[in-house]
Amino acid sequence: MKFTHFDEEGRSRMVDVTEKSVTKREAHACGYIYMKPETLMMIVNKKIEKGNVFEVARVAGIMGVKKTSDLIPMCHPLNITGVEIVFNPEEEKNRIRIDCKVKLSGKTGVEMEALTGVSIAALTIYDMCKAVDKEMVISDIMLLKKTGGKSGTFVRNQLDNKVFK
Repeated sequence: MKFTHFDEEGRSRMVDVTEKSVTKREAHACGYIYMKPETLMMIVNKKIEKGNVFEVARVAGIMGVKKTSDLIPMCHPLNITGVEIVFNPEEEKNRIRIDCKVKLSGKTGVEMEALTGVSIAALTIYDMCKAVDKEMVISDIMLLKKTGGKSGTFVRNQLDNKVFK
């Protein structure tokens, strides 16, 4: 196991993917935003004054996926071919689960893009609801699954990741 974003002398670098094969690649990430029960009900019932929280957060998450290489220095700009973001309110835990699945055919994976999509969607929910609940907490952003590429498939074992059909 070695870090690939540093050369032999410890200098930062972007990994050269020139010789890698183009393969179908997918990544699925999730995360949570916890809030007061009243805030969750306001979101679900579309009572937040700024608008439809889920749709604004979905668009923001998709934009975040597409801008990942502008935000994270060593990420390659990618030609994303598909993004799906799903919100699942969990009333019993006063939280919303955010799932993001990203696809492409390319030479490098989309794990960072999926994680960024979840993060930006969660931050957008916070922004849209902060007037009524400044105590919201964003947590547990993680990669659930990735496929494609030289390293093959990764699946996180302990979590239910069957959100997408």
